[in-house]
Amino acid sequence: MAIITEGAETISLDGGRKSRGNLTKARIRWVIVALLLVFGTVGGRLIQLGATVTDSTIEGIERDVITASRPPVLDRNGLEMAVDIRVPSLFAEPRRIIDVEEAVQKLRTVLPDLNEDWLRKRLTGDKGFVWVKRELTPAIEEKIFQLGIPGLDFVTESKRFYPSGQEASHILGSVNIDNQGTMGIEKHMDDDSLALLQSIGLARGNEMTPVNLSIDLRVQHVMYETLQDALVRYKAIAAAGVMMDVKTGEIVALASLPDFDPNNPSTLFQDYNGVKNDRFNRITSGIYELGSTFKTITLAGALDSGKVRITDRFDARFGVRFGRFTIDDFHGKHRVLSVPEVYKYSSNIGTIKIMQQLGKDDFRAFLGRIGMDKTVPFELPEMRKPKVPDKFSEIVAATSSFGHGLSVSPLHMVRAVAAFVNDGNMVPPTLYKRSEAEARQLYERVISPSTSAEIRYLMRLNALEGSGTQMNKLANGYRVGGKTGTAEKVVGRTYSSDKTFAVFASAFPLDNPRYAMVVIVDEPQDENAQSGHTAGWNAGQVTGRVVQRVAPMLGIAPDFSEMLDTSLVPVELR
Repeated sequence: MAIITEGAETISLDGGRKSRGNLTKARIRWVIVALLLVFGTVGGRLIQLGATVTDSTIEGIERDVITASRPPVLDRNGLEMAVDIRVPSLFAEPRRIIDVEEAVQKLRTVLPDLNEDWLRKRLTGDKGFVWVKRELTPAIEEKIFQLGIPGLDFVTESKRFYPSGQEASHILGSVNIDNQGTMGIEKHMDDDSLALLQSIGLARGNEMTPVNLSIDLRVQHVMYETLQDALVRYKAIAAAGVMMDVKTGEIVALASLPDFDPNNPSTLFQDYNGVKNDRFNRITSGIYELGSTFKTITLAGALDSGKVRITDRFDARFGVRFGRFTIDDFHGKHRVLSVPEVYKYSSNIGTIKIMQQLGKDDFRAFLGRIGMDKTVPFELPEMRKPKVPDKFSEIVAATSSFGHGLSVSPLHMVRAVAAFVNDGNMVPPTLYKRSEAEARQLYERVISPSTSAEIRYLMRLNALEGSGTQMNKLANGYRVGGKTGTAEKVVGRTYSSDKTFAVFASAFPLDNPRYAMVVIVDEPQDENAQSGHTAGWNAGQVTGRVVQRVAPMLGIAPDFSEMLDTSLVPVELR
């Protein structure tokens, strides 16, 4: 030990070094304690945040469900009708937000449509996760990231996109904000199996097998465009059409106007180009008195029973009286008419007498046989039960024979027409692809092949010489046949002659039937001074325009060789 003496003071160098060493050690210990406290606090916070992130729901909805996918929907030729696109959705963790007011003001610089008070309440509190704005664009996502607000984050979810817009809206339906089907084929897929796949996470992030529909988007486009033209041309309040493959039951096109935009479901019931949007499907949900198109059904039942032959004649000189009511013809010939004349002149009197020859009970039974009194089995959930009395009185049977006093959907009618021209084989309609071999397993015989041949003859005859001539001029060469129906609409408790409902039920080409079609035009007006508002001038013309455009797409060649193919003429009339 070294000791230095200076005057009266003595200094120990070793003792000074010990004192300074002890002080340094104490300081180090305090630094270590402080660091442990800091790291402990940070670690605790990290553990807390980690526990928060493990929350698997956002406002009670599992993230697996939020991020689940839907399968692509394709038309029969593989064209996309509905697809999923991945979009960012913004959510917040209020418990992590440091300055709510700052967060509100910054967010509204990017999302000015958000209500300030709503957003402030949304971001306040200790909730784990709350939605702020769903289905944003990547550009908006980037801007929000740049704001640097803690407690905000994104989840990538699926948004349904419909490339064809409104053209197939009543077929496809729509989905809600959670990508769950709410109507149309989207809801049918959920009800069938998709919801189960999503609930167990099997649809999340996976490529799902596309769903192929029977719809031909080319034909659908023509149908939609022609019906849009009809609304303007005839100043109608609504129009709709459906086309069905008579051999397979596949629905090739289905449109109902007014309609809605499935890409923007919030537009439902709002005006669009002066026309009110509407989710009401007039082909499946609408039930109507289909007027004289029902005469095809009455004659099919009567001819198939054997109680009426196509060569028979009926006295149509005078109206048919029921109590104080007399039923007459619109443009009556008031003479004895053959069965083909009853059809082409659309005689109510002749049709009633044909039905009476069949018998009201047998007539009612025939309606049951072709399913007119039951809901049509079909994939769309938007269906409605027809209104057909269980039993017919004489007067109800009489009016029903020409389409008044009972209400069915256009889908009922197109299914019946398809059966009548397809050798009498009724097949359930479908929106999914179905082969002819598969369809044959579902065939149900409703009339004989010989009766079917007679109906084809009557339908073609009406196109050439009856109420379908306006249709035939537009579809000349494609051997179309059909029947008009002009029904007076009920206003209050009475029928109105000013408000009519026009229908045209057809099939083509009748020498080798492939497609049946029903077109409706609601409350049509005269197009010009030379036209009228009966069905031949509107629903018939719409039919002709559709056939003229789609027949070449469907591989049907025109044939101008004969006005009435002799193969359609029954032996008795040759």
